[in-house]
Amino acid sequence: MDRQKLQEAQTWVRSELERSAQFWLDFGMDKEHGGVYTCLDRKGQIYSTDKSVWMQGRCGWIYAFLCHTYGTRPEWLDASKSCLDFMERCCINPNTGGRMYFTVTEDGKPLRQRRYCYSEAFYALANAEYYGLTGEQDCLQRARRAYDLYWDLNHGMADPTGLGPKTIPETRTGRSFGIPMIILNVTGVMMRVDPERKALYEQRANECVEDIFRYHVKPELKCVLENVAEDGTPRLYYTEGRTVNPGHDIEGVWFLLEHAKRTGDQELVKKAAQIFDWAIEAGWDQEYGGLLYFIDAQGKPPEAYEHDMKLWWPHNEILISSMMLYRDTRDEKYLDWFCKTLEYCKAHFADPEYGEWYGYLRRDGLPTMPSTKGSTFKGPFHMPRSMILVDGMISEILAE
Repeated sequence: MDRQKLQEAQTWVRSELERSAQFWLDFGMDKEHGGVYTCLDRKGQIYSTDKSVWMQGRCGWIYAFLCHTYGTRPEWLDASKSCLDFMERCCINPNTGGRMYFTVTEDGKPLRQRRYCYSEAFYALANAEYYGLTGEQDCLQRARRAYDLYWDLNHGMADPTGLGPKTIPETRTGRSFGIPMIILNVTGVMMRVDPERKALYEQRANECVEDIFRYHVKPELKCVLENVAEDGTPRLYYTEGRTVNPGHDIEGVWFLLEHAKRTGDQELVKKAAQIFDWAIEAGWDQEYGGLLYFIDAQGKPPEAYEHDMKLWWPHNEILISSMMLYRDTRDEKYLDWFCKTLEYCKAHFADPEYGEWYGYLRRDGLPTMPSTKGSTFKGPFHMPRSMILVDGMISEILAE
């Protein structure tokens, strides 16, 4: 282990975190209506006033998590509360049993409802973290309600929105890797702030891990399949059934590692490491560097147009998972992957002039033009989250 190299990496990580947190405070927070704008260009100018409900929850969580990690700053706590209040006021559909919208206007008028329930997951995440900071019981009750709703919707409950599944169910139904993966992450936060229901959270976390390996992890294909049949059978006869998202797999790795650390499960560490190895080896672009967005499990053409782009968030997830694997295994190859990815991010995603990271690069590593710092899907979440977690893990390693 090169201590100086780790110290230099930590210095850069802390600087990027501070710049990212400040970028969204300066340019994203809506002082009139509340909540956060995330469609920002390179300099922080707003190019669309529509608001992503995912991003309200994610932003509400990240600023509360900053307070949890580094101590409360009034501007961070205010940003978190602004997003929580905006969601409560504007983002819950009163006619659908508490289901949430996907996008709303800047003043909170509903625009779009989706069948996916990730809005509820991120709402629960934000309220739980804010409760952990402040002890506000309303936030705990909101977090529990949304968390349970997410769970129930994915375990047989009829969707009160009336929106049907993605495909005609008589023809094709299936499972999505994102469902157990995301709730595993949210469950970890709920467990930390809400010990009264620890037994329930432990039970559900274990079920999530079991589902991931029972249905989605495919050793014979050396990958994790995003979409499988209800019984986990691979459906390799069409493109979506062969879809592999290496960044998604690598994000799931550190969720599994956190569960392994909570439970002391060393076998799970080995299994998570194997998933990382498959994903990084198959997804890393040997010609240009960086992680490809989608690949096909059998090497056939991916259907998504953006399959060979380089997006910010998979690289954030590599930084977290590689450092966590190094912490937990001390295998130098994971530190090598961390350093290699960090150098790619410095060279291609970071913006020393204006701060925050570009979200979308072409395969050759140049930003798409005009370049953006935020969108409906990119806000203050993946990038600052990775910097916070990496900073903490480097401190933990250097202290040994």
